[in-house]
Amino acid sequence: VQLVESGGGSVQPGGSLTLSCVVSGATISRACMGWFRQVPGKEREGVAWIDTRGRGSRYDDSVKGRFAISHDSAENTVYLEMNSLKAEDTAMYYCAADRVPATRRLLARAYNHWGQGTQVTVS
Repeated sequence: VQLVESGGGSVQPGGSLTLSCVVSGATISRACMGWFRQVPGKEREGVAWIDTRGRGSRYDDSVKGRFAISHDSAENTVYLEMNSLKAEDTAMYYCAADRVPATRRLLARAYNHWGQGTQVTVS
């Protein structure tokens, strides 16, 4: 399974970016897909997840109301739309895939498949 993120970049505070994660080697149709972020010296933290079977999505409180996760099963792609970006959103963003119990879906250690990351800088 391969995951490839794209869409990162530099943006001013208040701006928007949309990240994409294309999955190959497996279908996302029965997986939990998560977006995580990490800054140097800190643990990787969960931002959002989506159940591709249509059983919902969740967000970390820090991004609730500003970020939106979605997926396109036909394209095997997951998106993270980020609006009203803040300096504290600056991080390397990663997507992850696995079959994860609902109570663990914002935990990085629950996922076995990861992309290489895409940098988001807000300044």
